Amino acid sequence: MSLLDGKKVIIIGDRDGIPAQAVEACLVNLNTEVLYASTECFV
Repeated sequence: MSLLDGKKVIIIGDRDGIPAQAVEACLVNLNTEVLYASTECFV
């Protein structure tokens, strides 16, 4: 059981840091629902 088990998540990644797709890939085996995932550029 995980802290995120059964939760809905919104992922905002950083272009120069950790992209949203990498975070989403980490959540694949958990029982989470990704509502929105986007990689943004914060300048």
